[in-house]
Amino acid sequence: MSNILWKSLAISPAVLGATLLVSTTAIAAPATTTEVASDKQAAPELAQKPAEIIAQAAPTSDDAKVLEQVNRYSKEGASNNQAQVTSVSQFSDVQPTDWAFQALQSLVERYGCIAGYPNGTYRGNRALTRYEFAAGLNACLDRVNELIATATADLVTKQDLATLQRLQEEFSAELATLRGRVDSLEARTAELEANQFSTTTKLVGEAVFAVSDAFGGNTGSANNTVFQNRVRLGLETSFTGRDKLTTRLAAGNAGLFDIRDQNNASVNTREGTQTYQVGSTGNNAVRIDRLTYEAPVGPAQVYIAAAGGRHSHYAAVNNPYFFDKTDGGNGALSTFASESPIYRIGGGAGIALNIPFSSGGTIFKPSSITVGYLASDANNPGVNTGLFNGNYAALGQLNFAVGDRLALAATYVHGYHSAGSALFDSGINTASGDSPIGGVVGTRQANQIDAAANSNSYGISAAFRPSDKLSISGFVSFHDINQQGAGNDFEAWSYGGGISLPDFGKRGNVLGIFAGAEPYARRAGAPGTLPIHVEGFYKYRVSDNISVTPGIIWLRAPGQNSDEENAFIGTLRTTFTF
Repeated sequence: MSNILWKSLAISPAVLGATLLVSTTAIAAPATTTEVASDKQAAPELAQKPAEIIAQAAPTSDDAKVLEQVNRYSKEGASNNQAQVTSVSQFSDVQPTDWAFQALQSLVERYGCIAGYPNGTYRGNRALTRYEFAAGLNACLDRVNELIATATADLVTKQDLATLQRLQEEFSAELATLRGRVDSLEARTAELEANQFSTTTKLVGEAVFAVSDAFGGNTGSANNTVFQNRVRLGLETSFTGRDKLTTRLAAGNAGLFDIRDQNNASVNTREGTQTYQVGSTGNNAVRIDRLTYEAPVGPAQVYIAAAGGRHSHYAAVNNPYFFDKTDGGNGALSTFASESPIYRIGGGAGIALNIPFSSGGTIFKPSSITVGYLASDANNPGVNTGLFNGNYAALGQLNFAVGDRLALAATYVHGYHSAGSALFDSGINTASGDSPIGGVVGTRQANQIDAAANSNSYGISAAFRPSDKLSISGFVSFHDINQQGAGNDFEAWSYGGGISLPDFGKRGNVLGIFAGAEPYARRAGAPGTLPIHVEGFYKYRVSDNISVTPGIIWLRAPGQNSDEENAFIGTLRTTFTF
């Protein structure tokens, strides 16, 4: 710094305090100025030459750069929320014995242009750049002008004014640069606000393009390579900042492969169903596939579904990197590897609560209990339908965390299923023509409900993260189905586990391998061969909004066929998110 600066510091306690002020990121400037030099991340950019900064602040036709810059500064401002202090004693890291205590106290009490961090610290021991100093000087100048304008000029001495004048001249270039950048950002922000879609709603979307084929033995001969798609557009609305209303439209043309057995007969199984095939109408017809509202009520989180509700919307599935936003296009390829089949029992409209009951102090921290009720015929006032008399599934789940690396859950689901429905249907109404009909995961024998039935399902899931580069997860589920009629009851089992390597090869990439047994039944007339599912995929992140996922699924003995006929499904999936 120049000699005039050091002399001015010696002359005025206020200026000395200003130096302390801008030596930290807690600069009590107006909001826009604070965003310019509010934290350490901004320091490298502020250290550029004035010409470079002015060039960056100049108007440009590149809307993407404008959005990126505004977004960056808004995040910087949000990440360092500072509060104005009225007494220097409010700073936990400032002591009366500090050499700058008197200067800082003078600035706080006389001018009120000092702000601190939310944790009550000042952090005055960090080095600063000329532009950070200029930002703090600008804050004090604005405060002095405010005092003069409100007829409180007696608080400002001539000595202080003279010192500030010299500093203003010394840093005139930097002050002009900062004000130019702020003015430019304000103009661009005003333009964005004038043309924004909504102040409470944002549009999110996902488009999946998939080239896929089934091959191997009779299955390969019965199928051809296909190019399928699914598109989802969602409106996410928040009224309080903590709640979320989700309205999602979906369309797709994906159909299922015809899996064959050793006799070249279709096994009509739901094994190998891929996530983007769930809920597809097959003809790209648009439908509302989700209408939900989530909000905190006291310590609890409330979930209300008017349409398209799923248990995995509100319950922890403990399957990181394989599960993605309920059959999204960035996780595993198949519905089986995505989440435990127990969460596929029922769906539709209903309500759920997640209530924490332990936030620390024990080995299980935090812990919570989740309860939910979803009915797939809630909108139908006919006989044996409606919210309580039709198909429904009630879920209860205990959630535990052991440290930061292990998550556990114990799940129970009680359901009612009318004749002709499927056990693992995710609440999809087969009468409407939505596909896949007959369930979204597992063998036909495990899904088939011949008569009105009650089901009781029990599941355990766990996720273990030994390091940031490795995740291990798995589940086991047992299902007891009691159908009306003698000798009609049956049991179903499912289990699986996976290993994922996040950031494999590149940040954002995921290598995943999952294996297990899709839901299979132990019932009269059902073959007893265990249907094995093995899946491997590699999600390559092309950009923040595009990912490409090649993968393969091996099905051993699909449909529980006794001769263990094999089938393979290969897929190249591209997912666009916005």
